[in-house]
Amino acid sequence: MVQAVSQKVSFDQFIEQYPENSEHRYELREGVIVEMPKPRGKHSEIAGFLSLELGIVIRSSKLSYFLPRESIVRSADGESGYEPDVIVLDRSAIANEPRWERESVITLGASVRLIVEVVSTNWQDDYLTKLRDYEALGIGEYWVIDYLGLGGRLHIGYPKQATFSVYKLVEGEYEVQRFHIGDLVISPTFPDLNLLVAEVFSALQ
Repeated sequence: MVQAVSQKVSFDQFIEQYPENSEHRYELREGVIVEMPKPRGKHSEIAGFLSLELGIVIRSSKLSYFLPRESIVRSADGESGYEPDVIVLDRSAIANEPRWERESVITLGASVRLIVEVVSTNWQDDYLTKLRDYEALGIGEYWVIDYLGLGGRLHIGYPKQATFSVYKLVEGEYEVQRFHIGDLVISPTFPDLNLLVAEVFSALQ
């Protein structure tokens, strides 16, 4: 369940008010603070599995990337702030982030190699709002993991099924490639990633 606190605040106020050690996560949506439960069950399992797989590829390929435990991504207009399920950052680019060391805030799309969102019941956020804002920031690759097939027909087709969508930024706009059970995921950022969709949705290996 997602609960919104209706009073509008600035991004700076949101960061200042963000509680430590809360059992909830918080995001800023167009000036409104939204309280979100931390990922649990299958959602948490899939996010953890992907973090592990990406970490293995980063290490074996000797890439100068890392996966932070927590971070907030500020939208280009400064009206929103998101805490992705998984995010891969570029060590060389992070030096240009003015708020990273103090607040773990990402403001530049160039700092992000990949963002992953695991779809919950509020699927519109991942397919519409966040996609729009990540695209505007210039984030090169964005995954939407819809393991329950909750998204609208425009996003996952019909009949609905579990879908792994990879959005690649091309000339400032996202192009999408969708994968399903039986497919091997193709990632522009991680060409050496050997990841089957079935492994992600089962999150058992």
